[in-house]
This record gives sequence, structure tokens and C-alpha cells, in this order.
Amino acid sequence: MTSSVRALDLPPPFRPVALREVGDAFLHATTEAAALGAGTLVFVGRFDLAEFAVVLEPEETLRLARRAFYAGMVALADTLAALAPPETPIAIDWPDAVRIGRGLVGGGRLAWPRAAAEDDVPDWLVFGAMVRLTSMIGKEALHPLATALEDEGFGAIGAERFVADFARRLMAALDRLRVGESAAIARDYVAKLSRERGVIHAIEVSGDLRIERLGKPVEHRSLRTALCAPSWLDPATGGPRL
Repeated sequence: MTSSVRALDLPPPFRPVALREVGDAFLHATTEAAALGAGTLVFVGRFDLAEFAVVLEPEETLRLARRAFYAGMVALADTLAALAPPETPIAIDWPDAVRIGRGLVGGGRLAWPRAAAEDDVPDWLVFGAMVRLTSMIGKEALHPLATALEDEGFGAIGAERFVADFARRLMAALDRLRVGESAAIARDYVAKLSRERGVIHAIEVSGDLRIERLGKPVEHRSLRTALCAPSWLDPATGGPRL
């Protein structure tokens, strides 16, 4: 057992799997999801990023089970809010990016079996996330629309602590889904979205986003389509965009 695994204080039923710094938690979890099983939390031991992925076992059809993504995002934003200095503005850009103030700090993503049909119950889902803990290039060199927890006054928060706190919040959010509180989770998620004057957001039963603007037709955005390519992820670096 590695020191990273020993440092993770996870609630049951989570089981940790630690990868080295060059590992990819999301790729490993999605590739090995069937073998790893529900509750496995894959964690990469890095000091600059909190990088992790959780294997889930859905009980609904993929069309509905995909809404577990919102539970993951609520847990991610709530973890940040609990660790942040008072009055720190934390918001989600639909569907997957998390900002502190105007700065992108990371985000979440979701995967499911490629062969799964919308009306089938998928064998697994994987929720993954990354949060930038510290900048590797110095605050003065950061893009003005990117940030790190260290630069926002969070103090020395290690990845192990962040992941452990997230796991507890995710467990609570998933429990709410199991007892039929998907609409309440959706409302909690919408409350965390970046505000736009004169715009009303709502999450539909399908998980899609409904946007209402005064005097304009109602707009719908597909969650499935949006999750195909994480908006916050830089494919070149494998981390949050700068």
C-alpha cells in the first residue's frame, strides 16, 4: 500500500487505488471500471493537482443515470466552499467547469460504456475531477482566467485531504439520489451556476439544461453532448486549461 493510499481517509464504501504522478485517474477508472467495481476511488498522488475518479454502479437507464454527474459537481463545489476562505465566490460554468472568481480552477467529467444504449442500465459510470491546488508556473504567469487554490487563499490543502472531503460529500449526494431527490440535487446544482442577468436555468428530467431568456425562445442544451469533451480540460497538458 502506498503512502498516498494510507493518507486517504475515505468513508465506506469507497476503496482507494493510488497511481503514480504520471498516471491518469480517469483513464484508469474507465478502462478498468468493470474489474474495479463500484466504490473504487482512483487517485493520482500529485502535489499540484487533486486528480481522482470514482466508479459508480447505476440502477437507472443511462438517460437518467447520467444525472449522477450533477451530484458529483455539487459535491465538488461544496468541497471547495467548505475549504475556502469566507466569501470566496465559487461557481460552475455549465456543465462541468468550476471557477473561483473569474479563474478556472478545474472541473468534473463523466464516462459510461460506449456500447450502452440510452434506455439500457449501464454496467458502470465514472465521475472524475481535477482541481488545481497550486500553480506550477507562478501566479504572475497564469492566464488571467485561470487560478489555483493556493492563489485564492486556501492555504496548504493537500490532494489527500481534498479527495477525502469530496468523497464524503459525494456519498451524501448519491444517497440523496437513491431516495428520489434528483430534482433537489438539480436545484442545488443550478444554484451554483454562474449568474447571468435576465436568465433562468433549470435542469430537466433528462438532465439537459433549459435556458429561459425574456422575450426569446426557450433554449435546450444536451448534457450527453456537452459531456463528450470537457470544457475545462487541456488535451495537450492533461490538466485544467490556463
